[in-house]
Amino acid sequence: MPFPRERRPGPERRPQRGAPRTDRPRKRDVSGWVILDKGVGMTSTHAVAVVKRLFNAKKAGHAGTLDPLASGILPIALGEATKTVPFVMDGRKAYRFTVAWGTETDTDDGEGRPVATSDARPAREAVEAALPNFLGAIEQVPPRYSAIKIQGERAYDLARDGEVVELAARPVQIDRLAVVEHDADHTVIEAECGKGTYVRALARDLGRMLGCYGHVSALRRTRVGPFTEADSCAVDTLDAENPEANLTRLHPVETALDGVPSTAVSRDMALRLMRGQSVILRGRDAPVGGKIFATCGGILVAVGDVERGELVPHRVFHLGGAANRPS
Repeated sequence: MPFPRERRPGPERRPQRGAPRTDRPRKRDVSGWVILDKGVGMTSTHAVAVVKRLFNAKKAGHAGTLDPLASGILPIALGEATKTVPFVMDGRKAYRFTVAWGTETDTDDGEGRPVATSDARPAREAVEAALPNFLGAIEQVPPRYSAIKIQGERAYDLARDGEVVELAARPVQIDRLAVVEHDADHTVIEAECGKGTYVRALARDLGRMLGCYGHVSALRRTRVGPFTEADSCAVDTLDAENPEANLTRLHPVETALDGVPSTAVSRDMALRLMRGQSVILRGRDAPVGGKIFATCGGILVAVGDVERGELVPHRVFHLGGAANRPS
């Protein structure tokens, strides 16, 4: 083994400004989904930063904010998977949440200050009888403390500054509500709903309807699109010293496209798609319309729409490296 060369005396050399630090591993191109089981107290932004560091990834983002007080499924996209984030965000979501009766807060959860109180408490039968009023396509007023923008400002920032925040009702879809536990002061409810639904607003409106007020005291998200608790992992189960070992936790990029039809294309067609050019789909089983994704050799190439027998790519992917896919 050769010995290191002896350093000549001289002034201490300092790294140039902007030069990469040699004590940090270089960021790498890693693509896929990490389904994080986020703990209470962690923000979604912090969760993304932690996972990005643990995988030593160049690029990361999440598919739907989860409040710090909430736990559960937070899908985090790495690399090329960030191009499929909208498909996950548009998917169905499932929650398990606890409503604490007797107090409505300005944040609609346990962190806010009380704005209305009542000594009344609902019976389980009364809660179950009220739930159908919130099923289907309904109009819902989001919480004042939400990320919705008002003239370029986040609603929660305006509310924290003491401004009166008035948000308009928005259409949301709620497919299932079921009481799973109940006692004198609390009810635990499971919900399945669409994009944009606020569970905190649901608890607020349910309390008002029952005449006893209420707020969310605990919230857990159990599903986002195709991802469930069975797919998830906690931060402390990831290897902080060996990013390579964490690759087994990656779900392929195309997992986010659950429910979208796929078609296999030749290498020449794949190259055209990756240049943003449309290709003609031939064969008896070729799709004639709608959104599809194309693969070549089992690797995701593009997502697009079929128009008059042509696949027009809207998103193209650069995958294929062994480091991008779990073994």
